[in-house]
Amino acid sequence: MKGYSKVVTTIKDYLIITIGLFIYTMGWTVFITPNHLVGGGVSGISALIQYLTGIPMSYPYLLINGLLLLASLKILGKSFGLKTIIAIFLASFFLWVEPMFVPADLIQYVAIENGKLVCALLGGSMAGLGVGITFSRGGSTGGTDIIALIVNKYRHIPPGKVILFCDVFIVALSLLITETPGESFSLGHRIANVVFGYILIACSSSCLDLYLNGLKQSQQFFIFSKHYDEIAKRISEDIHRGVTLLDSQGWYSKQEGKILLVICRKNEMNQVFRLIREIDSEAFVSVSNVSGVYGQGFDVIRVKKS
Repeated sequence: MKGYSKVVTTIKDYLIITIGLFIYTMGWTVFITPNHLVGGGVSGISALIQYLTGIPMSYPYLLINGLLLLASLKILGKSFGLKTIIAIFLASFFLWVEPMFVPADLIQYVAIENGKLVCALLGGSMAGLGVGITFSRGGSTGGTDIIALIVNKYRHIPPGKVILFCDVFIVALSLLITETPGESFSLGHRIANVVFGYILIACSSSCLDLYLNGLKQSQQFFIFSKHYDEIAKRISEDIHRGVTLLDSQGWYSKQEGKILLVICRKNEMNQVFRLIREIDSEAFVSVSNVSGVYGQGFDVIRVKKS
């Protein structure tokens, strides 16, 4: 039974990673590349190559990420798992396939005619959301994440700063694009593209943080039920969350009882409710938001070094 549950969880993880990467690449296909905008990471470098040479960005995206993965295996060891490798291949596949199937008139009406600012906001939001969904299931799009970890190994520079520097530098490179096949750009046009690129990466990182922080929100349950033992057992076995048993006494009735204390992620809340209702529909339940839960199964306590 445990083996079956593990298989189902793995399939679910890869399915959600696939959905996240589809959203991510659609942001690029529909909103970003048709407007010749440049974002951060390997996707931004691949877009630059596409604008300059006409080579679809799926090819340089796969090639650059492949080289970075080889470098990471040599320098960092096996720090990037199977999910990252599959995610890179899936993203490359979507970037290759989507331009063939997304109708040109859809891109024209939805993206190009609405202007570059709207496209930077929408494309950045979709890219950030897609990466957030991928991260939430242990996947990664590789790219500048690998560069950041390599630099951090030798220079002790925080990875976040390295990624930010890389993104700012990559977007700034769009100033060098004076023309693309069939179109030329003035200096004002290029400066505007850089500004829209920075708006794009700001929007993308904001959506990524909002999504991941939303998943980290926790809920605290106090469950009053005569069937506390069965509820506690099911929460432990089915949802894999710890349960604390507290002694209680009713003030009016003077009857002694038990209270279950459970802390879980916000996205697990419906599972807990469904399980309680299934066992004891008359249970009394109190739920509250909890900010900052640290320990096994939750966040890790981090302290700044003096």
